[in-house]
Amino acid sequence: MEESKLSDKGELLKDPASYRRLVGRLIYLTITRPDITYSVHILSRFMHEPRLQHMTAALRVVRYLKSSPGQGLLLHANNPLNLKAFCDSDWAGCPITRRSTTSYCVFLGDSLISWRTKRQKTVSLIIKCRS
Repeated sequence: MEESKLSDKGELLKDPASYRRLVGRLIYLTITRPDITYSVHILSRFMHEPRLQHMTAALRVVRYLKSSPGQGLLLHANNPLNLKAFCDSDWAGCPITRRSTTSYCVFLGDSLISWRTKRQKTVSLIIKCRS
């Protein structure tokens, strides 16, 4: 899901409680489905005033889940005990607030054992210099 496609403009949902329930359930699913974590993180930003485009995006995540039941957190018994960690951030990735999102994931062998995504408190600014 591209974050730039979701904004705080558009038609408000008539029943925001249904969107909040759906996103709450998706948040719960991120425990065993880390592949949807980023999308659910973006959807949860719009809980206060959900719009039609947000519900459409949330339903797209549900369709993805339905089409990929074999995905998820899987720990193999014969994994090597190699610990690997990766991190990344999107510099001023949110087009609305200009805040960055930083994330990391940790693997034990081939199995994902920990991950986190955090939206930074400070705002990143892009300064362009004239030549």
